[in-house]
Amino acid sequence: MDCICANGAGVRMILCSNPKAQYVSYKEEIDTAISRVLDSGRYILGGEVKAFEEEFASYIGVSYGIGVGNGTDAIHLALVACGIGSGDEVITVSHTAVATAVGIELAGARPVFVDIEPEYYTLDPSDLEKAITSKTKAIVPVHIYGQPVDMDPVIEISGKYSLKIIEDCAQAHGAKYKGRRVGSIGDIACFSFYPTKNLGAIGDGGMVVTNNLELFQKAKLLREYGWAKRYISDIPGWNTRLDEIQAAVLRVRLKYLDSGNAMRCHLADLYNKGLAECDLSLPTVRDNCEHVYHLYVVKSNQRDSLLAKLREKDIGAAVHYPVPIHLQPAYRHLPIGRLPKTEEAARRILSIPIYPELKSVNVSMIIDAIREAI
Repeated sequence: MDCICANGAGVRMILCSNPKAQYVSYKEEIDTAISRVLDSGRYILGGEVKAFEEEFASYIGVSYGIGVGNGTDAIHLALVACGIGSGDEVITVSHTAVATAVGIELAGARPVFVDIEPEYYTLDPSDLEKAITSKTKAIVPVHIYGQPVDMDPVIEISGKYSLKIIEDCAQAHGAKYKGRRVGSIGDIACFSFYPTKNLGAIGDGGMVVTNNLELFQKAKLLREYGWAKRYISDIPGWNTRLDEIQAAVLRVRLKYLDSGNAMRCHLADLYNKGLAECDLSLPTVRDNCEHVYHLYVVKSNQRDSLLAKLREKDIGAAVHYPVPIHLQPAYRHLPIGRLPKTEEAARRILSIPIYPELKSVNVSMIIDAIREAI
């Protein structure tokens, strides 16, 4: 399942990620889980969601989980549960999926972007304090590509200014920072289960996790119309529910998350060795952290040429992300200055195919193609 036919022309292409291969790996278990839900007659907020919430929260190392419709909703819900709303400012990075900013805006707040640490692509804590104003209420550190943010200084600064920390863990299921899984470090955390994630559903899905009982109770109300009792809204809420089928699929996939992450690390090691002599900047892993390689991202001064040559050889390399959020048309109105390290990264980064089902022979083909192209 490393390849698919491209454009119906019979061309075999190595994909950047391959959700179908991940389904096929556990097809029998997943099909059984889906059939169990279909036979149950309970399709929304039933036993599968409850069980997955408990299992995933336990895996992360927290007390509570709230299954929601997607990762963007998870950020929105977490911010509102923390009391973030209209007129507030939330600090995050521009080098992330636009979903991070969308979740902040849905809460009524304004995203304030800071620069990144170029070797890790994550929020640079040294930029935080100068971005804080009287309107700042929270920080959303993004653990990107599977790499944890340097959380200790973020925690120190948030404590100094009484700011909430909402971890964006959409690309870092299972990653660890100094022995703790990301998602267990801030006040509350958000996950996406989009099909390409390390822990992916067959469709959309997300979760909010926390150790804080008050935040859990608020988030649970917000998930479904503010209902503590059916049809009675205690607070204004909305509808963002993880459905039973996706929860059942995710329960199967969760059992294999650690082994899948271990395979991603093995493939990353093959790339590191095979590309060591190339004119590329390879991923750097933060000390005392465990990277889970949602993406294997290199930097090249010949990025666009390299990308074109790889695609000519039917290698599905990609760019995550080509335009920083602060430079996109929808966000140019925000009073943000230049973010030079973010902008430099966007010009040079390239994601190389990586997922647990990718065979070593394909990795060798990719390495050879990169060597030839450079």
